[in-house]
This record gives sequence, structure tokens and C-alpha cells, in this order.
Amino acid sequence: MTRERLSLFDTTLRDGQQTQGVQFSASDKHQIAQALDALGIDYIEGGWPGANPTDSAFFEDAPKTRATFTAFGMTKRAGMSAENDDVLAAVLNANTPAVCLVGKTHEFHVKTALGISLEENTANIAASFAHIKAQGREAIFDAEHFFDGFKSNPDYALQAIHAAYDAGTRWIALCDTNGGTLPADIARITKAVIDSGIPGDHLGIHTHNDTEQAVAGSLAAVDAGARQIQGTLNGLGERCGNANLTAVIPILLLKEPYASQFETGVTLEALAGLTRTSRMLDDILNRVSQKQAAFVGASAFAHKAGLHASAILKDPTTYEHIDPGAVGNERIIPMSNQAGQSNLRKRLTEMGIEVAPKDPALARILDQIKVREGQGYTYDVAQASFELLARNELGVLPEFFEVKRYRVTIERRKNKRDQMVSLSEAVVVLKVDGKKMLSVSESMDEHGTDRGPVNALSKALAKDLGRYQSYVEDIRLVDFKVRITQGGTEAVTRVIIDSEDGKGRRWSTVGVSANLVDASFEALLDAIRWKLVQDGVT
Repeated sequence: MTRERLSLFDTTLRDGQQTQGVQFSASDKHQIAQALDALGIDYIEGGWPGANPTDSAFFEDAPKTRATFTAFGMTKRAGMSAENDDVLAAVLNANTPAVCLVGKTHEFHVKTALGISLEENTANIAASFAHIKAQGREAIFDAEHFFDGFKSNPDYALQAIHAAYDAGTRWIALCDTNGGTLPADIARITKAVIDSGIPGDHLGIHTHNDTEQAVAGSLAAVDAGARQIQGTLNGLGERCGNANLTAVIPILLLKEPYASQFETGVTLEALAGLTRTSRMLDDILNRVSQKQAAFVGASAFAHKAGLHASAILKDPTTYEHIDPGAVGNERIIPMSNQAGQSNLRKRLTEMGIEVAPKDPALARILDQIKVREGQGYTYDVAQASFELLARNELGVLPEFFEVKRYRVTIERRKNKRDQMVSLSEAVVVLKVDGKKMLSVSESMDEHGTDRGPVNALSKALAKDLGRYQSYVEDIRLVDFKVRITQGGTEAVTRVIIDSEDGKGRRWSTVGVSANLVDASFEALLDAIRWKLVQDGVT
């Protein structure tokens, strides 16, 4: 059976940049564009040329992509011709193969936001896309507020998109701009558009996630006949985000009826890099990856309950809808006080440690977990700390170094600008191969900003580890989470630290103490020890 071609249009670099707290540099955009191209995306929308210095610089040095590189803008303004509109000219001057313009299709927005007549708006749409076609570019129309407009005045909404289609527009993207249209309505209205004379292979869908249904809405449009999906990596976008391509793509490739009915530019081989691409974007944004994100989240294939883990050992399909490796993810069997011995043995096997079913060490490890979780520790997230605990109980954890003492001081003082600032200083004394090593570090960064006592402690700890130093130099702290597990004067602090190394490995460690700095130090120690174990250091 011949599969239909489904086009994927990525707007991470444009719509995704409207996410609160997100700001791409031109070099960030280059890196993301190359990753999208390697994935197999058909269209990469780079931004709005002329709208800001970053986008202008990006288009002046546009990446060379297999994907159709696309500039974004708006339909011409009222009262001037398309040829004389300098805003539209800036978009066309980017010289991209494709141009995507947004225009009004909702009667309310035409009259209220633009303050012009419906007839003038329709004429502006037609003239804009005729101008793009005359320049030899591929034209794409983002029909803004289309679904709301259709529900309010279907005749005008259809008139507006037919004006673009009749002018030679290649793709009409039906936009659920406010994100409030439910999938059933998206399917119904998309079918009505096709019935009006615009074929499905010229229709795209652009959904927002304000009802947590952007992916479902996109698929509903495809079911109704649309043949292009617009979305963003990790669901970036204004307010609640856009349709998340890290969910859309694996659904299209791995789930029926889509896998049999459609083909995309993304191959199964490229799909195996999806998790890496998703986390790369979070790294660029300095954001913590969402652990429970579908397909690519660290917890997407985590099986905590002992009953589940026991079944997974027999057949992974009992509790997994796909093979985690298909999207570049991996299965995790977390440790907690709910774990049984089958759960524990499975996790130990993944660590490279084979333990017989009746080995008494299994019971001892489970007992340790239950006692320590009662003290405030948690191992369902801090897998690296669990591994160290288990190796220690099994007698297979090397003693790399010994901590003799450490000290952290915090000083509040005036700087040369007569401003009150804080400065933390840490001293760590270790014993490595029988030799005492003393390291001192402070919390001030190269910009003169105080990074706090834990930062000073982390730098001092990793400053001089003797023969182990080369193994820890590429460790960096990705995330730092603090939780008070008891209240009042009996408060206990739990710290979880996420670390990453130069190989892209990520791991989590936990520390617990009544003292925040002490809990942090314990988690930092575990991070270093786990890294040394993974690198095979003895």
C-alpha cells in the first residue's frame, strides 16, 4: 500500500521564541536548525526578518538546510501596495525559498484589531500572496484565529483562505490561535474547508495547547484530511505552548493508523535521536527537561511498582506502549520503599551486577532503602545514589578518597562600589592515595556575581582529586532541588542534584541533613563517586 506524504513544519525558532523566558541567540538558532534538519523536518521557520536584531542576523547568515528554510511575516498593511510595504519587503529580502505570512480570518479581529472592512482584508491577503508568487517563492498562509472565525462567520473565514489559495498559496495553515478549539471541532471544520474546494494536500494545522489537546487537535485535522502539521520541539510556544513535535512525530511513525497511512521526512533511524534532540534544546535554554514528557521524558519509561517491574522482566510490552530505544530513550526501574526483589535485581542487572535470586544482600539493600527513605532520602529519582548504596552493600564500591573535613564560610561585606554583597568560601580536605589534599574555592564568578556556598563547595571538592582529577573535570551541575521533608525545629533538608558530563550522561544524587550545605555536600560527593564508577576507575 502506497503511503501518503505528510509534511512537518517546525516553528520552534519563531513561535517557540514567544515562550515566556525563552530568548535564542543567532548561534542558538543555527544549532537548533541543524538538529531539526538532521531529524528530517520538511520546513524550518527561522523567524521574522527585520523584527529584531537576532532574527535579522540569523537570516543574513542563514543555515544551509535540506529542509525548506522559511521566513515569517504578515500580510501587507492596508493603504499601500504589496510592492511598497517595507515590512513585507524585509521578509522577502531574506531570500528564503518559502515565505509564511500570517493574516486575519476572523471577522471580529478584522474589524476590531485591524479596523478595516472585510473586503479590504480579503484584498490584502490576495495581493500579498500574489506578490510572493511573483517573486518565485513558495507561499504559506497562517490563517490566524481560523477556527474561532469559522464558528463566528464561516462564510468570511472561508472567503479569506480561498483568497490566499486562489492567489497560488501552497499551504493554508488553519490556526487555532487561542488554543481553545476541541479536536472534534477541528476535525469537523477542517472537513468543511476541504468540502469548500481547498484540497487536503494544501491544508496544514497549527494548534496551541491551552486545553492540553494541541497534539490531539493536530491529529484530528490529519484524520479529516489536512496534510501538514505545524509544531515546535518540546511544545514551546506562547502561553501553554504549541503542538509538541516530540510527541507528534513518534505517533506518526509508530502508531496506527498513521504509521501505515503516512510517510514523513523523519526516518526510523532519525527517530532514535529524538530524545537527544529534545534534551539538546533544553540545554540551550538552560532549562530542566520535563521528566514526564511523553516519549522523551526521563520518566516516560520508568516503572516504580514492584508488580510492574516483575512483569517488565518477563515481557516489556506488558507496561510499555513502544520500545524506549525507538525514540532514543531508556527504561528505568526506580528504587523506592515499594520495590520488590524482582525490581531490585532488574535494576542491578542494568548496572552490570548479577545477583542470585536468593542472595541475602537483596534483602539488606531493600531494608537500607526503607530505613533511609524514612530518614528523608528518595531513590526513585536519585538513581546514581541508589547504585552507590547497592554497590557498597554488595562490597563492590571502591573507596576512591576519604573526606577528612570541610568548611564553608559566608561573609557579608561592601564592595568597591559601596554595595553590600555576599561571598562564600569553601575549604575541603581529602585523603587520596594516602596523601592529604587541601582545596580552597570561593563563590564569585568571572562577572563578580556571588553563586552561593554550594557553588563554592562544589568547586573546592572538584579542584584537586589527585589521579582522579581528569575524570571529574567535565562534570557540570544541571539542576539543584531542595525540599524540606519535616517542619518546625525538626526540619530535615533533602537536596537532589542533577549532573552531566562531557559524554552527555546525566545522573541524579541525593543528600539529606538538617543542614542544607551538608545535604548538598553529600549529593556532590555521590555525583563524583558515581562518575568514577561509570568510567571504570579503580
